Formats: sequence, structure tokens, C-alpha cells
Amino acid sequence: MPDRNQDSTPYVDALLAYSALEPGRFQVPGHKGGLGADPKMRELVGETGLRNDIPSITEGVDIGPEPTPFQQAQLLAAEAWGAARSWFLMNGASQGNHSSCLALAHIGSQVVVQRNVHSSVIDGLVLGGMRPTFVSPELDAELGIAHGLTPDSLAAALDQTPGAVAAMVVSPTYFGACADVAALADVAHARGVPLVVDEAWGAHLHFHPGLPTDALACGADLVTSSTHKIVGSLTQAAMLHLGAGGRIDPAVVDRCVSLVETTSPSGLLTGSLDAARRQAAVHGAELLGETLAVVARTRVEIAAIPGLAVLDASMVGRPGIAGWDPMRLAVDVRGTGSTGYRLAKTIFYSHGIDLELYSENVVVAIFGLGEPAAPTGKRLVEAMRGAVGALEAEPGPPQEKLAPPPPWGELVMTPREAFLGPQEVIPFDAAAGRVAAEGLAAYPPGIPNVLPGERLTAETLDYIRESVAHGGYVRGGSDRELKTLRVAR
Repeated sequence: MPDRNQDSTPYVDALLAYSALEPGRFQVPGHKGGLGADPKMRELVGETGLRNDIPSITEGVDIGPEPTPFQQAQLLAAEAWGAARSWFLMNGASQGNHSSCLALAHIGSQVVVQRNVHSSVIDGLVLGGMRPTFVSPELDAELGIAHGLTPDSLAAALDQTPGAVAAMVVSPTYFGACADVAALADVAHARGVPLVVDEAWGAHLHFHPGLPTDALACGADLVTSSTHKIVGSLTQAAMLHLGAGGRIDPAVVDRCVSLVETTSPSGLLTGSLDAARRQAAVHGAELLGETLAVVARTRVEIAAIPGLAVLDASMVGRPGIAGWDPMRLAVDVRGTGSTGYRLAKTIFYSHGIDLELYSENVVVAIFGLGEPAAPTGKRLVEAMRGAVGALEAEPGPPQEKLAPPPPWGELVMTPREAFLGPQEVIPFDAAAGRVAAEGLAAYPPGIPNVLPGERLTAETLDYIRESVAHGGYVRGGSDRELKTLRVAR
């Protein structure tokens, strides 16, 4: 059995022990622990990073008597998050969503999916070949953003799709809204199907009682957790957690995770998950408590800036919002007379502040689990005050507000049929009425406006064009300039 002491880091210790041996490195990577690294690479990564850039599949690390240090680290992660089993992911939460879709494809071909899922879920549907029934979240016309899915909406969608083998939902949203995951799980389980939750933004929720209850504790059956986002592993390092309900076979999940992961996993990425788990499990409550207190003060100070308002727990109770995650500080900028796009650009170039998300009406700043929140919060407030002043001094030309996204188009083909089937490239302006062969998601916030298999409408194409004109960009199109689109032939 592994060491169950959450204060240990068996995998990190194994990596450090290996590099301390100073072995003759006659395996990959070719920089050989830094000996062959370019000086700029050494400057970027550092001597310690190069020395510990060790393939995970190494004797004494993930080869040897079981449980290996790598296996021990995953067992400790499952214990820390309250999962039946956890997998380390090296391709971000996207890999977790891909794996989830492939695992569900073992059960059947139909699935109910919240329509504003991350584009990686749609990519997973392409890989798995499943036919989705999309269900709309609650849309906030005032703010121009989407909240969570209501239990009634999920129940109606499942009842209309008797062949569905699972329901896939999102909580929290990009902006901090948490759905009633416990009620969603009850709805799914009452109909004999598992609930899969994209909790990419909620990896920290389990570690402080003042935060909304995490999806696993609410009864979810499979949960994607983007550990790097707030808990603080290295960028791209994430986890997939299996619930305790026994509705999804762990052996199936395991083979699906293996299918979409590299055969050369980075010890730095996976080791960072072991270390981030230790910090969250041992010190998470204390660190989060300090940060939450600072964020609360910061929120009050930002709300006092003329033209700004904040989204907070007062949103709870609105349709699709059962809880609010305060680690994302969402700011309503409509009172400035400007847009989130302009504020984000202004604050970056005038004060060096890089915000996580900016939309027409709302910008979002995130705080990490272990950062020194007091000075960063102070810096954010001062920068917000300065940026708003700059916008008032130079308001720029009048700009029409971006209209809310139009209704999604009809699903004519499965995402896989459209993505892999016969297709042609046509001018963007001639695409209305055709069936998309690629997804288009206006960033921010990255919610797909068009999915492979959906019929393109003139309204949606106009919205995408306007989003780019307002300062956003679009992910998914083969033509980055959006002069052409791929459509089914």
C-alpha cells in the first residue's frame, strides 16, 4: 500500500533522487539533463528544471515494485480529492474531457451535453463519435454571459433523449457561477445515467469549507479538474477524478486516458501535480482562507471605483446559480461606458496587468491558492482605478455594444460525421445555410458558437464577425483570418 501521509511527495522525491544519482543519461531527452541545452533554453528553464526533466517511465520512478512512486502519487491525489481513483493528465483538462467522451462511447452513442461546454468536449465527441443532445444553460441577457444548467432543463433533455448514456455539464463557469451539481446528479441518477462534470475551474473547491461544495462530494461520477488553474501545478498539468458511485468502469477510463496521452510523459508536469496536491491537502484551508479574505476586501475596493461593479454571492439564487466561487473576481464594466475588451487592453499596456478573461461587459481576474494575495490584490485595485481613469480621459470613438449570441444552429450531423466526412472550403460570407465541418468559438470566453455538424446561420456568422471587430479572436477555424470556412459537402 502507498504511504497515505498527505504531507509526503513520493513522486517528486523519486524524481529528485534519480537526478541526485547523476546517472549517465543515454536516454531521452536529448539535452541530457541540461548538458546539451542551448543557453537560451537554460535561461528559460533553469539548471534545476533541466536536471529534473526526467521521463516519467524511468526505473525507480514509474518502473519497479508496485505501487511505484508515480502510482502512489495518484493514489494520494484520489484520497485528497475524495475520488475512487484519479489520473494525472499532461494535456490539461482537455485530455480529461477527451477521455470522458471516449469512456462514455463504450456505453452507447447518445449523450446529453450542456451547450456551452468547453470546445475540448466537442473535440471529445468528434473522437468518440457520439450524437449529442444539447441543452441550453441559463443565459444572462443583461451581462451577456451564460450561467449553469438547471435541474429542470437537464431532466427535460434526458427525458427527450431516452437513449442517452450520460449527462455532461459545466460547473463552475468561467465567471464563477456554480450549478446545483447535487440536484443535477440526482436528476441523472434517477434516470440511470452517470453525471460527468467539467470542473476545470473548481479544482480548489474541495479544500475550504467557505467555498461551494465540489462536484465529487455532490455525487458526480467523473470530474475533469484543471489543477494548474488555481491549485497551481505547472501549466498543462491536470487530473481526472472518478466518483464513488460505480456507474463508470475505471478500467475503461484508464484505457481512454492512455489513448490520448503521450507515451513520453514529462516528469516536471506530473511531478508538479504531486507537489500541488500536497500543498492543497496540507495547507489549502489556511492558504485559501487568507486569499478569500483578501479577495473580499479587494472586491469591495473595486466596487468603489466609479463605473465598476462586481459579481459576487448576491448572484446566488438566480436560475443556474446555486453557489459562487470568489476566487475569480468578476467585474462588470458597463458603468464605464466602455467594454471589457478595451479595459483589458488598457490595463495591460498601462499597468502590466494580464487579466484571465474579458468579454463585452465583464472582465475576470483570478487568484491562486498559494500566492501572496495582499500585494497582488492591492496592485489590481490600483491598476483598475488607473485604467478606468485612462478610459475616461480618452474614451475613444463610440462603439456599438456587441449583441448577445444568437440561438445555436440545428444539429444536422454528428460532430464526428461533419469533422471527418466529405467537406469543402467556401467563402465565409457564403456559408449561411451550410453545415459546419469545424467548430468556431469566439474568445473570450471560448464557448463554441458553431459546432461541427450544426447548420450555419447568417446571425451566427454576423456575431462572430462582430466579436473579432470588438477585439476578440476565434478558435477552431482552419483559416485564422476567417475569410473561408470548412463545410460539409
